[in-house]
Amino acid sequence: MATGYPQPVEVRRQDGTHIIVTWDDGHVSDFTNHYLRAKCQCAACVDEWTREPILDPSTIPADIHAAEISVVGTYAIQPVWSDGHTTGIFSFELLRRLCPCDTCQQSAQETGA
Repeated sequence: MATGYPQPVEVRRQDGTHIIVTWDDGHVSDFTNHYLRAKCQCAACVDEWTREPILDPSTIPADIHAAEISVVGTYAIQPVWSDGHTTGIFSFELLRRLCPCDTCQQSAQETGA
């Protein structure tokens, strides 16, 4: 399925502190659980009209972790977080844009993503 952006070939939890995504182009995204939980775009975390954050990252427990990760169709993952949050869906495209590595962040700045 050609989508115009890389697709994950593996998504795994690591050490209760990270979510690692390996992409079909060979790139590996290493997300801390806190970082990814803070980036949730669901209606409970971000205002649907203004896109202003509702979630205060300082309220996320330091030991937050993904208790489970489900695949949603062929386009996203949905973590079940240890703080009880279950409504966030991270599309593969969003996950790649959120990759915290220097290369991806520089690319996002250059493209305005």
